[in-house]
Amino acid sequence: MDTRDALVRCGMEILTEKSFASTGIEDILKCLNVPKGSFYHYFDSKEAFGCAVIDSYAAYFARKLDRLLLDPSCSPLQRVANFIADACQGMERHHFQRGCLIGNLGQEMNSLPEAFRVKLEAAFLDWQDRLAACLRLARSAGELTEAADCEQLSVYFWIAWEGAVLRAKLIRDSSPLLIFARGYFSGLPYAPGHSGLIVPLS
Repeated sequence: MDTRDALVRCGMEILTEKSFASTGIEDILKCLNVPKGSFYHYFDSKEAFGCAVIDSYAAYFARKLDRLLLDPSCSPLQRVANFIADACQGMERHHFQRGCLIGNLGQEMNSLPEAFRVKLEAAFLDWQDRLAACLRLARSAGELTEAADCEQLSVYFWIAWEGAVLRAKLIRDSSPLLIFARGYFSGLPYAPGHSGLIVPLS
């Protein structure tokens, strides 16, 4: 791993736990034991570094979504449940210290560089598109009704999901994620004959 990649990766890890405003360049350098000159060799400013971290996290998360939402071994709606289960396991593994970097930055947007706004919204829109595509597969597979508005169902998912992640991090427990999941799946417009049972959600 070269120095630039190491800096960005370290930034991703730190910004899933801490705010951008409270994170200094020194925090990044201390983790990697590299001189300040190395940082400014790759990034003109902390803002440029933040933009690179957002881009890298968005790309990482998109790959994760593709791995789970395009999994041919299970039904489309089961893939969504698997994403939730994977997120629960990830938060538990890191003792609920880490949340969603995009969501974290969005909450402090008023104190962040304006350039971040476009990148954060682009990430959310990309995630919405990927989930909507999975839900359309569910509709085509007969899991959802033909009238199901997959785009709106995806928008609702991500708006509510970020709140659930925040609450889980706050109370250090995955129950908010599971409460959200049960509510989301119970409200889906299932096709006639579908049981509505998706596992695992506990």
